[in-house]
Amino acid sequence: MNDLITPNGILPNLRAGSKKQALQELARKAAELTGQHERAIFDVLVERERLGTTGVGRGIAIPHGKLPGLPGVLAVFARLERPVDFEAIDEQPVDLMCLLLAPETAGADHLKALARVSRLLRDPVLCDKLRGAETADALYALLTRDEQSNAA
Repeated sequence: MNDLITPNGILPNLRAGSKKQALQELARKAAELTGQHERAIFDVLVERERLGTTGVGRGIAIPHGKLPGLPGVLAVFARLERPVDFEAIDEQPVDLMCLLLAPETAGADHLKALARVSRLLRDPVLCDKLRGAETADALYALLTRDEQSNAA
């Protein structure tokens, strides 16, 4: 995940009362990191949600989309202060979100990043640790350290 996310891309206590608000906050942070328009990012995410929820179950959502002009794949991770209804496949509210944005031309890189994030967040022990972490630094360390130890 080190190549996808930076310490600035972590929102440790995101306040959102709804799926829409959570996506807006993620879009705002992604705009800050990329220089892209917040509205363009939000529109891409909403359009993707219309195809089917990115709430993958067990309190996790991986909203994603492609945007022109991005230099590479980017992730923004958020732990929500309170879970929100995300129309997830298991109908459980979501409290862990990992936004993935990729260049329009990304193709396989986008899918590989999605698979990596999905694999990482499928680990119930890691998710418990993420839910218990207090700071952005702690969340970043968990997200990046786990992948490094898996590669060894």
